[in-house]
Amino acid sequence: MAMVKDLDVRGMQHCETTALGMLLRHEGLDLSEPMLFGLGSGLSFIYWDSKSMGLPFLGGRVKPFELTRNLTARLGLELLVSETTSPRKAWQNVAAPIDAGRPVGLQLDSYHLDYFSTKVHFGGHVVAMYGYDEQDAHLVDTDPQGGAVSTSLASLARARAERGPMTAKNRSFTITAPVGLTPPRDRIVPAIKTCADAFLHPPIANLGHRGIAKAAEQVPKWLQRSANPREDLPQAAVLMERAGTGGALFRNLYRDFLAECAQLIDNSHLRTGHTLYTEAAVFWTEVAALIAAAGESGDADHLVRAGSVLGELARIERSAMQALTML
Repeated sequence: MAMVKDLDVRGMQHCETTALGMLLRHEGLDLSEPMLFGLGSGLSFIYWDSKSMGLPFLGGRVKPFELTRNLTARLGLELLVSETTSPRKAWQNVAAPIDAGRPVGLQLDSYHLDYFSTKVHFGGHVVAMYGYDEQDAHLVDTDPQGGAVSTSLASLARARAERGPMTAKNRSFTITAPVGLTPPRDRIVPAIKTCADAFLHPPIANLGHRGIAKAAEQVPKWLQRSANPREDLPQAAVLMERAGTGGALFRNLYRDFLAECAQLIDNSHLRTGHTLYTEAAVFWTEVAALIAAAGESGDADHLVRAGSVLGELARIERSAMQALTML
């Protein structure tokens, strides 16, 4: 049995920030979940659609692992990433750091994890591993999934080796903080401006504020698009509100990040951004409720209203990001 000692293994709302939080606390850096999310320039939007999908997907953050790369680069942390197609090497890549007293981050498919409450394939799930014995791996996942949890070594191997959308090849990673670490406060403005610039100038129309505007046009058609709207639409709403987003498609997290920043930096543009994202978070929760109601009732008027709110959200978030670029 191997176990990293003296760890704070609390779960948070989102998987990647939960894992990052534990790895950084082990390095002596304790940041709030909104601060982790914001310093990683984590907020985004994507309207993801393809012919193979029963219903389009509304995503509210950057792609998996980009947040980790952003955060570690911005703070000057050493990020060591390992990937392999070899099951034996994949295990060595996690066992060796844990044996040496260092927790390890893993990207995997949550479908195979024994403790996971909803069995859906998601290859961009991130956990932190801090111990193992002959049968089980000991992990930290989100608070809704149980925080400090265990899964069999066999299930962990399947989860890590799964192939499909957003998966990685047995990806594992460690983070090391150097002596003389850049104070996180000094990196707030670059993080916000990077996030705002990407949101305002997306390369394709499915991303950023343009993606929200596209969703405003397409969501009213979802009853016709889905073969099983009674199941698909409420499920889409759950993904927006409760599936690790922190609520309101990650807007609650970004609102709280801006609020924390406003306590550290006195700036009118920052306060404007916070005010607008406070408004946006409420509207995103309303959109999710309307989508769920449409699926449950079969009434397309709910989706028409959702489309109208999404149109307003495209305007609000564009204005918020424009203000934040002026920091």
